[in-house]
Amino acid sequence: MLKQIKRAAARRRRDAEMATLVLAGKIPIHAVRVVVLRWWGARIHDTATISHGFEVRRATGLSIGPRSSIGNGAILDARGGLTLGSDVNLSTNVHIWTGQHDWRSPDFAYESAPVSIGDRAWISARATILPGTTIGEGAVVAAGAVVSGDVAPFTLVGGVPAKKLGDRPTDLTYRLPDRRLKPWWW
Repeated sequence: MLKQIKRAAARRRRDAEMATLVLAGKIPIHAVRVVVLRWWGARIHDTATISHGFEVRRATGLSIGPRSSIGNGAILDARGGLTLGSDVNLSTNVHIWTGQHDWRSPDFAYESAPVSIGDRAWISARATILPGTTIGEGAVVAAGAVVSGDVAPFTLVGGVPAKKLGDRPTDLTYRLPDRRLKPWWW
């Protein structure tokens, strides 16, 4: 009986977290969005920017580094662990998944694996990153790409499935704008 009560309480907590995070994504004030994410356990650097319209799955698994920018409409699944380095740019409607069902499994088993995105990586619009992927420092994922597996540092990948298209210069020195330079409502 005690186990059933604990499981029910855990489910209610997950439901409350999901509902709160969905609502937070719609709030037109950046600082409030960040407070809600941190309240549920996300680690977000003070200079990071999280645009409106996002969705986060399991905030405790989310870590966002300095000056990283999360575009509007992003889905960040952190159930398996999601780490973004510094100066990472996620464009509009990027989807990052750390959990999925095994299509080969007879009982449609759930599996998860962490995703890590290195410093100064750029994930362009509507790209999808699948569980277990590591995007190296300075790498670029082209718009609409679907990435499964590792992307080497300073490479450009694109397509479905994503393949290497080119190399990016390795002497990157830029820093994305601090969130304080953006409008308070964005």
